[in-house]
Amino acid sequence: MVRASQAYTFSSSSYFADRGAHGTAQPITERINPHSRPIVSYYFAKGVGAEHYGERHPMKPHRLTLTNALVMGYGLDKQIHNIYDPRPATQKNSRIIMTMTTSITPQNQSKMKQMIDNFNCVEDCPIFADLYQFCRMYAGGSLAAARKLCAGTTDIAINWSGGLHHAKRGEASGFCYVNDIVLGILELLRYHPRVLYIDIDIHHGDGVELAFYQSNRVMTLSFHKYTGDFFPGTGKLDDNGSGLGKHFALNVPLQDGIDDDMYLTIFKTVVEDTVTAFRPSAIVLQCGADSLGCDRLGAFNLSIAAHGECVNFVRKYNVPLMVVGGGGYTIKNVSRCWTYETSVLVAACDVYDSFFADSHFKLHPPLTGK
Repeated sequence: MVRASQAYTFSSSSYFADRGAHGTAQPITERINPHSRPIVSYYFAKGVGAEHYGERHPMKPHRLTLTNALVMGYGLDKQIHNIYDPRPATQKNSRIIMTMTTSITPQNQSKMKQMIDNFNCVEDCPIFADLYQFCRMYAGGSLAAARKLCAGTTDIAINWSGGLHHAKRGEASGFCYVNDIVLGILELLRYHPRVLYIDIDIHHGDGVELAFYQSNRVMTLSFHKYTGDFFPGTGKLDDNGSGLGKHFALNVPLQDGIDDDMYLTIFKTVVEDTVTAFRPSAIVLQCGADSLGCDRLGAFNLSIAAHGECVNFVRKYNVPLMVVGGGGYTIKNVSRCWTYETSVLVAACDVYDSFFADSHFKLHPPLTGK
């Protein structure tokens, strides 16, 4: 309702299109809640956190179980609109690597050494029990999230088990076997004309960049450490796409020790200009937590608060958003980070229990790396 003293409102101003004989468009204000929260869908495949790469391997899927336990423990499940145990992906979704993971097991790998070498399943990407099922579970989560966004029935879709951005079409790489991000983006492209991919993992998102290096419908933007010999050794400033995709691949190489203020200044400036120029109809955000300080394999000095602020900055564009996990090898920090970012995405005001206010336990402990 408009009070008599406010008969002239913005809704009747010249900023709204004149429809001729039909007059000026008027909003139906009684049906609109300007402060409504986004619809959030959360994907967690039952059993995905029970898989094991090996005793001394830095990748620990157990971090996913811990993250999910914290999300539930803080009551964030009551703030999330939809929680799903997604259907596993099929070989049709990623035929080459899926075929390989189906046929190789720890018991027969010695007889299939040639195939293992061809698909780069050595050292970083070992063969372990239930590898095929593990790939299906995390890839299925990203595919389901993308489909939900395409259907327009959710605003934000979260799959912390996804984000394995190094895998290529024909080979595993960097702890990644199937590139669920590429599968998710391909699903999004069935409906959305332009998709922006943002990567805040400390490692360059080479697998995603390579998949869309010649496409002008997907812009890839990666913030990562680059020294020339730091894995995966790609992501130079002048690597910016080719053919139709020229200038649609953006890389922001960074050095060791970057802190919150420097990172956020660069991130917000670059993302703002990218979104303004590209105008994406959907965004995929890879939240690798190895860019946090004190990470087992990382060398940045980001706090959980700063990492979460990157997520919050992207969320505020109100564009259909798919959020996935990625790297992160100090388990306690990874789970705390992704739990906090879940709270950011559901717009929860305060998830920290006041019981701990006077204790030494902190929601955002100081993280200082190398």
